[in-house]
Amino acid sequence: MEEEKIEEMEKETAQQEAQQESAEMHSENGETTPQEGEEISVEDQLKQARNRIEELEDKNLRMMAEFDNYRRRTNKEKLELMATAGEKIFKEMLPLVDDFERAVEAMGKTDDIDAVREGINLIHQKFVSFLDKNDVHPIETDGIDFNTDEHEAITTFAAGEEKKGKVIDCTQKGYKLGDKVIRFAKVVVGE
Repeated sequence: MEEEKIEEMEKETAQQEAQQESAEMHSENGETTPQEGEEISVEDQLKQARNRIEELEDKNLRMMAEFDNYRRRTNKEKLELMATAGEKIFKEMLPLVDDFERAVEAMGKTDDIDAVREGINLIHQKFVSFLDKNDVHPIETDGIDFNTDEHEAITTFAAGEEKKGKVIDCTQKGYKLGDKVIRFAKVVVGE
């Protein structure tokens, strides 16, 4: 008996809330709300529903257009970024190219091998510092355990039990850009 009364009270409360929400929605749309006891005619309800549908369709159309503009704008920005992404790095490499050109020119004019060697070493140091400045670092290989995340084994070599699974020789240096491997180190692994 009590449960039935509770259910009945809940239904009445839900109906009152629904009526209140409907009245609020109508007043937001500038529509008049019926007074207590008045009923909305079917024609008025239909008119209100059509107005609401038109509002929602308009809102949906505007949102779709806004999203389409956003998508086009971001795609354009991505293309521009990709086109100019390497510009900074290439600009910084130009002085290195200039140094190499001067070294090549100097090699043709001099017989002093030590001066040429010293010039090449200076250019090498400058290039290594350029890589370091741009967060490009060589991958460690000397005597460490073979790591498939950083090393590429090109061959194995019988080196005894103490060198088993360790890098014995590096045939090509590997490099990381930050934490990402951009070239695997090619190594010989002991077995």
